[in-house]
Amino acid sequence: MRRLFPLIVVVVGMAAVFSVFVDFDNPLTGQRVETKLGLDLQGGTRVEYQLQAVGDRTPGPDAQRTIRDIIERRVNSTGVSEPLVQTQGFDRIVVELPGVSNADEIRQLIGTTGRLEFVPIPAGSPVPAQGTKVDPALPPLFSGEELASANVDFNTSDLGPGERAIAFVLKTEGARLFGDYTRDHVGENFAIVLDGTVISAPVIQSSIPDGRGRITGSFTPAEQVNLVTVLQFGALPFPLAEVSTQSIGATLGLDFLRKSVLAAAIGIGAVLVFMLVHYRLPGAVAVVALVYYIFVVLAIFRLIPVTLTLAGVAAFVLSVGMAVDANILIFERSKEELRSGKALYSAIEAGFNRAWNSIFDSNVSSLITATLLFVFGSSVIRGFALVLIIGVLTSMFTAITLSRTLLRWVVRRSMAWDHRLYGVAADEFTPLPKTGLRVREARSRV
Repeated sequence: MRRLFPLIVVVVGMAAVFSVFVDFDNPLTGQRVETKLGLDLQGGTRVEYQLQAVGDRTPGPDAQRTIRDIIERRVNSTGVSEPLVQTQGFDRIVVELPGVSNADEIRQLIGTTGRLEFVPIPAGSPVPAQGTKVDPALPPLFSGEELASANVDFNTSDLGPGERAIAFVLKTEGARLFGDYTRDHVGENFAIVLDGTVISAPVIQSSIPDGRGRITGSFTPAEQVNLVTVLQFGALPFPLAEVSTQSIGATLGLDFLRKSVLAAAIGIGAVLVFMLVHYRLPGAVAVVALVYYIFVVLAIFRLIPVTLTLAGVAAFVLSVGMAVDANILIFERSKEELRSGKALYSAIEAGFNRAWNSIFDSNVSSLITATLLFVFGSSVIRGFALVLIIGVLTSMFTAITLSRTLLRWVVRRSMAWDHRLYGVAADEFTPLPKTGLRVREARSRV
């Protein structure tokens, strides 16, 4: 495995460089692999809604927070990268969608109340067409509160051209009512109504005693996904009125983005120079590992994909600093081992082994914090936390495995047996003779 590791490192590095500089379609997901920027860096669409009263019921702070959470779950399910959904005042919800220039479908999804009703159509009554309003005099058998789950049904063998289906499962009471009604009204129509509009009015062909049914209709793929999302994530407790919609440019702008990237590059460059000057040969190894780390992390960002906001850029720079910290711990430990009289190869190995516990504890603490931020934070905070988690995990790999492999290879070369390359005095440095290294390796294999 140790002999295969350099090959694995090279292959991963080449794949990372390719992924960073080339846009392509991911063969596993079919999605375009490209760098995604957040609303603050690339602009998007901003929609503001106002909660509407229903009868004598007026929306309050609890309803406002509930609607915000439902909208956030709905928008996230559509694949929009890192949307920002926040409350404003006492009755406003603001939705910002990065990179979305035509948000008609998403706005329609957000503004849908999501009131689902199962309405029996009496025998002899006209069957309402899809997209028309249901007769308000017809009482529903039960509401969407009895819906347990909904998902896209990919079985299209029994559907007509252009038709799509959505499978749903009812809860116990809904399943009982639905089973009793379908048993006694075979051959009649049964309307599935969303926000007063007929989605489908199929004929009851047989009894459905298990509460498992289908909604069929001439949906587009986007309408099918949106309907599943509305059903799955529940109804809004109050209807929404769209107050304003605007397409906005990047709040930071391309010029500010260039300055931010330049500042990050200067900071990372200063760190690389420090490693070279202070730690010399091990510092050069750390620089190679750090450049490798940067390419791998950027490739992961594009493959997942991760939407980079200014907060994400900050998390990335922070993770670079944490990767450097790991190398600093290792090299300082190695210096201590050299000064204690150990030979070069043994000192390097001991430095890695002694620093590992500190590195592991530090990174695990960071991972726990970042995970809590990801689970409980808002969309922007989750983006920051995700970038930090990816950075910490990758830095552990590059600091412990890649740096160690490179240093093992370097210290076997006689040109590396100079105390000045490690920042120690001549009387503190004991190089490992090449023959001694070979003997030790031979003994270790016996």
